[in-house]
Amino acid sequence: MTDSHFTVDAARALGGPDWLVARRTAAADQLAEIGWPSSTEEIWRYSPIDRFDIGRYRPRGEEQRRVVLPTIDPALEAKGVVVGDLRTTEDPEIQKWFGVCSDASPDAFTLLHDAFVGGGVFVKIPAGVVVEEPIVVEHLTAGDGLASFPHTLVVVGDHAQVTVLDRYAADGDDHLCDAVIEILVGDGAHVRYTSVQQHGSSVWQVALQRAHVGRDASLQSSAIALGGDYARLRTESLITGEGGESDLLAVYFGDGNQVLDFRTLQDHAAPRTRSDLLFKGAVEDQARSVYSGLIRLRREAQKSRAFQTNRNLVLTEGAAAESIPNLEIEANDVQCSHASTVGPIDDDQLYYLESRGVRPDDAERLIVLGFFDDVFDRLPVRALEGPLRAAVDEKLGRLHA
Repeated sequence: MTDSHFTVDAARALGGPDWLVARRTAAADQLAEIGWPSSTEEIWRYSPIDRFDIGRYRPRGEEQRRVVLPTIDPALEAKGVVVGDLRTTEDPEIQKWFGVCSDASPDAFTLLHDAFVGGGVFVKIPAGVVVEEPIVVEHLTAGDGLASFPHTLVVVGDHAQVTVLDRYAADGDDHLCDAVIEILVGDGAHVRYTSVQQHGSSVWQVALQRAHVGRDASLQSSAIALGGDYARLRTESLITGEGGESDLLAVYFGDGNQVLDFRTLQDHAAPRTRSDLLFKGAVEDQARSVYSGLIRLRREAQKSRAFQTNRNLVLTEGAAAESIPNLEIEANDVQCSHASTVGPIDDDQLYYLESRGVRPDDAERLIVLGFFDDVFDRLPVRALEGPLRAAVDEKLGRLHA
């Protein structure tokens, strides 16, 4: 099922390199055959997906898209470091790696993304190169009734190191942001990736972030979700090499009528691998959060360790949080655990602070900020901690106001 705005001709008209046009056209051709998801499907349970109507949107033009890229040190460029636009960067590595991660976890929205992705960011770090300073990219779009399709492709060679920060900010009434992030971590490489989502209050986001982690490599991924009307993020990590490690973090805070929706996969496909997930969120007013996570330990993942924790604070009557952890274990020599909690602020903590002269509103602020502290402390870009604390404090301030 498709709409007159999302046709093969419209996809082809976006232009770009031949390989991207061909991929886009093939995906657009398939759109006419798909069925859009519904809340009767388990993977969309608790979501407002039944409100989705592709006919409300039209693809945004290039004039409504802005990607702000950093200036790269000439010394790093001389070593082969690339940070550029997918449409214009002439590097054969783009065609080789584009879609490797997302094609391994397809759904209707990744197909829609493939059909209408107009450009995006390509980050390549050659083998053995260490990039000390974070690479910061901003994806900015706006427009009523438009659909935008930001794409980030990060390819990190063996024994290389890099930190990448993506900031997503879409705005406009009835705007759809359909994003894909692909992270390929070579053997012995170390990657720290952070996404910050600060969409406007009328934006729908449906995003996939998927990483493939090699032998003795590590990924530290952090997601910060504050905006949007409905904002869904699938965070997936496939560990393909022995000794690979994946740490997945998230901070989210919903207010008003927001729905913040997280689906995670920790997929172990090699022995002696490790993954650790910590997602923490708070909701107030009529907001809702959804967390559904799966740890998969395949038969070949012997002597692996996997841990999953989701904690939620429900700050007001009318707000709600769902937490559904899952395990799928085929190996017989592993360590694995999951934990989840949903509840209000602890009355004993409030009483303790108030009995020592702390005003009730300030006591609640201190407890909520303290609740997030262990995630703040593990953020790979330390400069984010101050603004993030301020954003949480601002949301709490609106509640008390």
